[in-house]
Amino acid sequence: MDLRELLSALDDFASLSLAESWDNVGLLVEPSPPHAVNTLFLTNDLTEEVMEEAVQKKADLILSYHPPIFAPLKRVTWKTWKERLVVRALEHRIGIYSPHTAYDAIPHGVNNWLTKGLGACTSVPLHPSAAPRCPAGGTHRVEFCADNNEHLDTVLSKIKDIQEISCLTTLPARVEGEEQTRVSLNCSQKALLEVVALLSQNSLLYHKTEILLLQKPLLPHTGMGRLCTLSEPVSLSDIIERIKSHLKLPHIRLAVGMGKTLESPVRKAALCAGSGGSVLKGMEADLYLTGEMSHHDILDAVANGVSVILCEHSNTERGFLSELRDMLAVHLQNKIKIIVSEKDRDPLQVA
Repeated sequence: MDLRELLSALDDFASLSLAESWDNVGLLVEPSPPHAVNTLFLTNDLTEEVMEEAVQKKADLILSYHPPIFAPLKRVTWKTWKERLVVRALEHRIGIYSPHTAYDAIPHGVNNWLTKGLGACTSVPLHPSAAPRCPAGGTHRVEFCADNNEHLDTVLSKIKDIQEISCLTTLPARVEGEEQTRVSLNCSQKALLEVVALLSQNSLLYHKTEILLLQKPLLPHTGMGRLCTLSEPVSLSDIIERIKSHLKLPHIRLAVGMGKTLESPVRKAALCAGSGGSVLKGMEADLYLTGEMSHHDILDAVANGVSVILCEHSNTERGFLSELRDMLAVHLQNKIKIIVSEKDRDPLQVA
């Protein structure tokens, strides 16, 4: 499969527009075209050990959940390990692609997989995603009515000179028995200030002006984190065992909420794969489940009676790769070989 064809298919599977604005997603390293992809290699973290595995297995494209290039590189040498990843990739004509938070947001993504560790439950995103594109551009809509005269033509001419104006339309309208023209336009926050300033120069126009805030519709089942309602409440100790089994971990880290015990029932759990402190903060639940949180965020949760389970950052993500392999095989109609890394692992261990 051609690389460009595969990238289009991957975007159909999970649109990169769903990624957080701070993230660095998409194609990070591209071999010179044309580039055919016969083997897709999946990993959670692209380390040098994992890169050597990808080379040995003749990968043509590495899908690394975490972007190995995040901070900008000023040079590509053999000096640092991330620079060496780029060198090795280009030497062996291996592309590198990262979806990261786009896979967090989608309904069939990482957080959905993590909910399965709780048992039977229903879930909704903690922070729903808005539609990435909206038919009507701009952040605001401005509408006003005016008489058909030369003054209106002058106003419209000045409006057209304002940057970040779109969807400007004029329609005939009857207002209080008089023939008038209804003007409608979309604009950005910055342009809105200029439009209002222009209209305020004519009090008659200004008093007939309506300003509407344009909001993008929320996407169902899509967004960061999940709030899970268990079908039947279970004890905290039982939830711990379920999570350890799902993530295949011999241990987790636990902070028991104030006034709670291991036998306290868990009815609602808020979760976020990876580092969930900012996503989970302030959510009403019996339990927070994530990979890592700051010391003070844990103290806040415990003081509010919320228990916290930490499993280390990538342990809450890596198990999704096997499920991803199977989904992508179907999505790509088995046109390419898909391999999950055997060397990829969380860097932390219990000594």
